[in-house]
Amino acid sequence: MLDIRIEPAATLKTKPADNELGFGRYFTDHMFIMNYDEGEGWHDARIVPYGPIQLDPSAMVFHYGQELFEGLKAYRCADGSIRLFRPDKNIERMNNTCRRMCVPEIPAEDVLQAISSLVKYEKEWIPHSDGTSLYIRPFIIATEPHLGVHPAKNYLFMIILSPVGSYYAGGLDPVKI
Repeated sequence: MLDIRIEPAATLKTKPADNELGFGRYFTDHMFIMNYDEGEGWHDARIVPYGPIQLDPSAMVFHYGQELFEGLKAYRCADGSIRLFRPDKNIERMNNTCRRMCVPEIPAEDVLQAISSLVKYEKEWIPHSDGTSLYIRPFIIATEPHLGVHPAKNYLFMIILSPVGSYYAGGLDPVKI
């Protein structure tokens, strides 16, 4: 079980109205970050204010593309409860990608705890209207500052959240073939 440290944001953002959301334009007040260092493993799980991250220009993610991401959603139900749709499948797919990309896997229960903790902490950002949700974007990037082809020794696992409406501005409008 992760020991997740929480650093509350000093100021909170104004939440957009449900009818203004679109897709991926707004982000919550906080994000999740956890480090990986070879020899130490995954460590320092934390929820921190949403903001830029600093990376060395030689971080391996920039030169060798060692990164991966997933995407899932949290929904607010009519009774006010919050549901995730099959997070176990997203976590399984994420760890399969980790294996293919030579990135250290994260225990599934730790990923679920990280997602659940962040979503619960930011629950006020989950929209209420039909057709809206809270998009969850977990991702891992290689941060080792090195030019040379090998799996990185350092990574960041991060999760950001975005309240969303339809991906397409006009809603789903299928093309007839």
